[in-house]
Amino acid sequence: MELNPPEELPKNAFSIETARESTVKSLACSYFFSETKDTMPFTSVAENADKILVNILFNRSRNSLKPVAPIAEYYPATEGAKLLVVDHKLEVLCYAAKELLLMDAVSKFLIPALIDQLHSLKNKISPSLLTEHPKLQPYHFMPSGFLHPITVLYELSYGETEMKQVETRRSLHLRLGLPFDRPLLRIANAIRLSRTKDNTVGNSTQKGSSLLKDVHHGIPSSGVSGGFVSLVQGSYEYYHYLQDGFDDSGWGCAYRSLQTIISWFRLQHYTSVHVPSHREIQQSLVEIGDKDPSFIGCKVINVRSGAELPEKCRELALHFENQGTPIMIGGGVLAYTLLGVDYNEASGDCAFLILDPHYTGNDDLKKIVNGGWCGWKKAVDSKGKHFFLHDKFYNLLLPQRPNMIGFSIVSPLLARDPSQVRRRFSTQCLVREWKWQAGRGF
Repeated sequence: MELNPPEELPKNAFSIETARESTVKSLACSYFFSETKDTMPFTSVAENADKILVNILFNRSRNSLKPVAPIAEYYPATEGAKLLVVDHKLEVLCYAAKELLLMDAVSKFLIPALIDQLHSLKNKISPSLLTEHPKLQPYHFMPSGFLHPITVLYELSYGETEMKQVETRRSLHLRLGLPFDRPLLRIANAIRLSRTKDNTVGNSTQKGSSLLKDVHHGIPSSGVSGGFVSLVQGSYEYYHYLQDGFDDSGWGCAYRSLQTIISWFRLQHYTSVHVPSHREIQQSLVEIGDKDPSFIGCKVINVRSGAELPEKCRELALHFENQGTPIMIGGGVLAYTLLGVDYNEASGDCAFLILDPHYTGNDDLKKIVNGGWCGWKKAVDSKGKHFFLHDKFYNLLLPQRPNMIGFSIVSPLLARDPSQVRRRFSTQCLVREWKWQAGRGF
């Protein structure tokens, strides 16, 4: 068994092999965990759980009390024979109490789990082993709300969009009670356990990002009495002025809001395209021009004045409950990202959860929240100041979630055929219409 021991393991534990073996066998799982890590809610288990990476090594030689020379025996076959060698990767994920001895965790959890996975592999490949050579790969998933991971064996011979894979995922969604309108068990959703450059065990579902995510978590309440809060579903990244050393202060707010929206589609695994830069957005707008095919994949709300926006709260609440995507909202020369509404249907009192792309500081969460760059805004605050201008019209862009279990979408910013999409870009840097071009397949 090969472990990833911490650097502070006593040096004398490695003085001789017997001392090492004795030390390792007496270690509890908690020895490998961080003492300073806070206990996280179950919704964050996939990212924040302490992890021990264990590689099981099999002894291919018989135990011997004294060194002996290797011996090979030859048995000629009496008739024609066929040898088929099949390589498969086994990977299991087990939960263990911190107080449990590591050796017990391996013998009581990991080894039985590996045996179970071998039986599952055998059942899948045995019926057609001589005619087909399936490529089975285990993946671990942690859908939102689940207290434990789910391991699935996928056949990858024909790719993830092959119809058998589509039906497999559909069946799993049904058995696990998962919704049918979003991809939760695609390979892009899988938990990946691997070593990072600093030799720690990393865990992610896709390539990491240094940008702040979900900055609205933990902000103060809106102040709406008896209201019902409807929020964005899933994760997003916060894009704002001056990020990545690019000076777009005064004109790039709509670009940043658009990037935040695209990051939501990436983090929900609807697409794997990168978040486009300002130049890529501008180039796509030039290529697209003013084409006029049918507008699919997005809903637009127009109001003549900022004073009318509170009247749209019921409709916006329905969007967050049913679609859950961030909304781009713009009027005059300003654009914002709307993350939710708090609405009291009886009194009509409401507040808007605004993510402001005009922030120019560093990515300091405390500074962002305390400065009001992410927070609840009322149409008219306690001092009588109007957040939404009465002499400006406003456009709200409501991206629609693709209604499929496994969906591959391509950003229109990266589409090669401009006739497939339609977009208009106002002089106020407000993207007024946005479309996601859907590809086929789960």
